[in-house]
Amino acid sequence: MNDALLPLAGAVAGAIFGSFIANLVLRWPRGEQVLGGRSRCEACGKPLGIVELVPILSHLLQRGRCRACGATIDRRHLAIEIGAALIGASALFASPDLNGVAGAVFGWFLLALAALDAEHFWLPDRLTLPLGALGLAAGAAGLGVPFADRVIGAAAGFGALAAIALGYRALRAREGLGWGDPKLLGAIGAWLGWQLLPIVLLLASLIGLLAVLAQRARGEAVSATTRVPLGALMAVAAWPLWLLLAAGFSL
Repeated sequence: MNDALLPLAGAVAGAIFGSFIANLVLRWPRGEQVLGGRSRCEACGKPLGIVELVPILSHLLQRGRCRACGATIDRRHLAIEIGAALIGASALFASPDLNGVAGAVFGWFLLALAALDAEHFWLPDRLTLPLGALGLAAGAAGLGVPFADRVIGAAAGFGALAAIALGYRALRAREGLGWGDPKLLGAIGAWLGWQLLPIVLLLASLIGLLAVLAQRARGEAVSATTRVPLGALMAVAAWPLWLLLAAGFSL
C-alpha cells in the first residue's frame, strides 16, 4: 500500500476498533457482555442495522439519536471512535510500517484504559497485563525501542510506583495508590523503555495539576483526599511520547 494511504487506513481501522472500545468502556463496568450478541439501542432495545453501525458516520447522520425511538446516543461512542481513528492515523503517519501498526495497538489500549480510569478509577488486569506483554513482544520482534530497554522499563515502571504505594500505606495507614497504576506504568515502560518513564510521570503530574486547578476554578471542592485518575494521566502522557519516538525524535 502507498505510504500516503496508510494513515487513512489507520483512521478507518481506528474507527472500527473505537466502536468496540466504546462498547467495552460503557458495558464492562456495568457487568454487561461486551462480545457476542447484536448491538441494540440502550433506550428502546431495538437491534441496530448495518447502516446504524458505521463508526462515526452513523452517529453524525442520525444526529446522535436512535432512528427508532429518538433517544440520545451516548456521546462517548462518538468521542472514543474519533479518538481511536486519530490514534490509528497518527501512528501510521509517524511510522508507516509494522512499528506503526504496533503503536496503534498501544494507543488503542491506552485509550480504553484512560476512559475506564477517568470514569471508574479502574485499570483492569485484563488490559494492563496484555498491554505489557505486547510491548515486550514488539521489542522481541525488533520493532522500535530495543528489547532490553523495554524489559528494564517494565520492571522499573512497576517497581517505582509499587514502592510509592507501599511507602504511602506504611506512612499513612491507608491506600493512596491503586495497584493498577504500577501495572500500567510497567506496561508503558514495556513500550517506551525505561529512559522515558520520568518524563511520563512528570507530564502526568503536570496534566493532573492543571486538571485540579481547573476544578478549583469551577468552584469544585479540592482536598488532600481528592481522587485523581493517575492511570488516565499517564496514558495521556505516554501516547505523544511514543509518537515522537516513532517519528525519529531523540528524547
